[in-house]
Formats: sequence, structure tokens, C-alpha cells
Amino acid sequence: MRLLIIGALDGQIGAASQIAMSRGAKVSQVDDIEAALISLRSGRGADMAMIDVGQPISQLVESLANERINLPIIACGVNTDATAAANAIRAGAKEFLPLPPDPELIAAVLEAVAEENTQLIFSDPAMQEVVKLADQIAPSSASVLINGETGTGKEVMASYLHKKSNRSDKPFVCVNCAAIPENLLESELFGHEKGAFTGAIARRIGKFEEANGGTLLLDEISEMDITLQAKLLRAIQERVIDRVGGTKPVPVDIRILATSNRDLAEAVREKTFREDLLFRLNVVTLKIPPLRERPSDIVTLSHHFAKKYSEMNAIPLRQISDAAMEKLKRNVWQGNVRELENTMHRAVLLAQGDDIGPEAILMPDGSAVPDTPQTQSAPPQQMQTAGAAAEVQGDSAVMVGRTVADVEKDLILNTLEHCLGNRTHAANILGISIRTLRNKLKQYSGEGVEIPSAGTSRPAI
Repeated sequence: MRLLIIGALDGQIGAASQIAMSRGAKVSQVDDIEAALISLRSGRGADMAMIDVGQPISQLVESLANERINLPIIACGVNTDATAAANAIRAGAKEFLPLPPDPELIAAVLEAVAEENTQLIFSDPAMQEVVKLADQIAPSSASVLINGETGTGKEVMASYLHKKSNRSDKPFVCVNCAAIPENLLESELFGHEKGAFTGAIARRIGKFEEANGGTLLLDEISEMDITLQAKLLRAIQERVIDRVGGTKPVPVDIRILATSNRDLAEAVREKTFREDLLFRLNVVTLKIPPLRERPSDIVTLSHHFAKKYSEMNAIPLRQISDAAMEKLKRNVWQGNVRELENTMHRAVLLAQGDDIGPEAILMPDGSAVPDTPQTQSAPPQQMQTAGAAAEVQGDSAVMVGRTVADVEKDLILNTLEHCLGNRTHAANILGISIRTLRNKLKQYSGEGVEIPSAGTSRPAI
């Protein structure tokens, strides 16, 4: 755990640092936000920041977002300043800690952040086999490809591998290749020099250098542009990188982990992914089964999330009724563990009475969860395709005379509407990459079609 303390914390910085270090954290301290940004740009990195509530927290949050630095922020201040605490949370702080620092409270926050992405909860034999293999390969420096559907816990598995590795005391750095625009991803990975391009206001150390000595996770690597894949291959093979605008190579010592929800062998055949890069990454493959193939884990995870969100929301823990559990077991969990977690969070908040009943197992909009038999083991995108095929067959008369492009447009937009604008879920159902979906939506938007944003649906025409 790398902790960055920003500000004086009302003179309590020494005590906070000592408590954090006694709990295993590596602590660094800076006086203000600008110094914090300089530290983060330099590659020293941090897993969490504790900031004096008197500092301009909203400015820090905005600056981190502009520079695509993902960092949980904990505001600290005197325990009587309720207004400052509320303002800090509104500005983007994750938590507020009162001062003087309480050892148990700081320990709980550090442990929560440290375990948030490393705790594997499972009981099903299918998952036990995956974890057994992960335990075998974790101590090595071999590259690992983690494959699985969206929401199965690929990033959690990557964190688990790092925690079990010989590099566990070094940085674990994650880059989401799907979330960063193509023209910025090279700079994000390899860093840049001041003035290398418009907006490069200072030297920025990339994720490769930040992860030096530790582990670098390339999340959703299938979404990386193929031209950048060549530079990535060189960095992996030669263990050197070139900053954008730099004049000399920089050596790095890292272990590479990569995740994908697509079949990379198929991407190679489609010429959207380099075969030589796949060979470099794919020393060992960990394939995480979808939740519908792990029935025991549905039970185990449901109880875990019920306890977690009861404690988080200060609600008495309710048991999950047999009827509710049967309903959970019958769902195919298209979004896998992530969807189950959200469902249980809602259930904890909506449950009434002495237990969590089936009436509390609802979709985000309050509608009932589809009552689908758990024995239906086909992946969601296959079921969606089968349903679409049946519909096309039934409406063939309507389809005749239409172009393939028009039919494709309707299928994409209808699927996106079905997913309430969620691009990742829609791409998963359609069996295409998120990049392909974005390109299609950009094309349709240019044609004057209104595209639904996340959480909305397409207006009726």
C-alpha cells in the first residue's frame, strides 16, 4: 500500500504517518496539490491519498481526472467540522476521517482499499481449479493472460496474482486499454516529455515506469490499436520503453498481466491483434468461468455481498430467504459477479422484514429479475444471437429489401437500448469489441441518429 499524504493534517501528519507505516503502508508527504501532482507524474505513484480537508479537494479531483490518474481520496479534518466533511465528500473524496487519527479507523480504511481488488470469494469446484493454477504460477515472472466474460473478476484475479507473487511489495499498476482514447494510450503507457504534444505541460512518467519492479496489468488488451501493439511488443521483449518525445530508451523491470473478454486467437484471425504479441502474453492462460457455470459461487457470493453492504449502510444483517436464493440461482447473470453484487446491494437496501425475500431481488429500474432457469448454460451473447435469429426468421418478409447495413444498425441500436445505453454490455451481447461498437455509434451519430447515453434509452422516432 502506497499512501500519499497531502497537507499538514492540522499538525497530525506525524501521527497519521506512524500509524499508516505501522500497518505496512509506504508513506510519502507533500505540502499541497501541485506537489502531489508532480509526485504522481514522476512515477512514484500511490494507491490512496489522505488530504487535509482545508485543501481544494475539488481541484485535485478535477486534475486527477484530466490526467487520467485513478486514486481514491480520503479527506481528513477535525471531528467537529461536519460542514467541511460534507463538502469534501461532495467534491469527490471517498471517505472522511476525523482527527486526531484513530489507529483502528486508519487501519480499517487501509485494509479496505488494499483488499478491495484482491479478495477472491469462491467455493465452486470450477473456480477452485482456476485458483489452484493461479497459486502455482503466481511466484513466477511469467506473463499471464486472464480470459473471461465481462464482470467475472479478471482484474481481481490479476491483483490476487500480484499479491501472491515475489513482487508483492512493489507497485501493482493497472491500465484500462478500452477506457483511454487511442491517441492518448501510448503516452499513458510509456509516458511523455514536456512539450511532446499539445497539452503535455510537464514530463509524465508512464505506467511502465510507474510499475517498475512490480506488475503491470493491461486490462482489456484486445481493445488496443494494432499499431500500438508493435511498440508494446518491443517493450515486453526488450524491457525498454521510449517516452513520447523522448531521446533515449528507458529500461524497465515488470511482470505483464493482461485481461480480455474476447477470444484473442479469433482477433488474430481477424487481423485486429498481433499473433507475436499473443504468444508473448500467453505464457499461461487463466480462464475464469462465467458465474452461471459456478452455481456454488452464486450462493457464497450472495451471502458475502449481503454482509458487505449491510455493514456499509449500517443496516442489520438479514438472511437470504430460500425463495430469494432460488431466484438468484435461476438467473443466468449476464453481467456475472459484478451484476450479482449490484443486485445484492439493491436487495439489502430494499428488503423489508426479517430476511431478504424474492421481492427485493430487482433490476436497477425496479422491475423483476428475469426468471431464467440456471440450467441454460449458453453464453448471453449466444442466447441473444439465437433469439435474434429466430426473430429474423419469423419476420423475414419485413427484412427482404433492406440492406445489411440497415439491419445491423437496428440490431446495434436496439441492443444498446435494451442495455440502457451501457456500451460494454451491448458489445458483449453483440459479440463485438467495444472499439467496434464505438466506431459504429460514431458513424450513426454522424448520420443524425440520436444515440442513448448510459442509463437512458433511445427516444422513440
